[in-house]
Amino acid sequence: MKSFIDAVKNNKTGFVIKNSVFLPFHCEILTIWLGKEMSLLSTPDLITDLTDAEILGIREGNYYTNLVFRKRGDLAKELGHHKGHIILRAAEKGADIFQVENIHYVRIGFHDHHKELSLEMIDNPFDL
Repeated sequence: MKSFIDAVKNNKTGFVIKNSVFLPFHCEILTIWLGKEMSLLSTPDLITDLTDAEILGIREGNYYTNLVFRKRGDLAKELGHHKGHIILRAAEKGADIFQVENIHYVRIGFHDHHKELSLEMIDNPFDL
């Protein structure tokens, strides 16, 4: 099991293939937002029902988590070139999710090259 806090601190990166995001860690995901950068007109899509297989698929390998956004096309085209991001509200695997200090926000940024994703801890997902 890999810590998401350690992965972010150590500048690990993820990658995207079409509607599938690969992250170099494990975590307990509470909510997911998909949002556009610098857009006052659009509101982020909030995914809270992580059990609905028609919306989201989640798969864990030994060293990664794979999120498949089933109702999306090519995430790199939609959110790439710094047009958007994904925000996870999550806790470490096994952490008490009822303790506020265990809950963190991870911003997943889309770059211009090689479908690579950046990872960043943020304090407030509504203040980007």
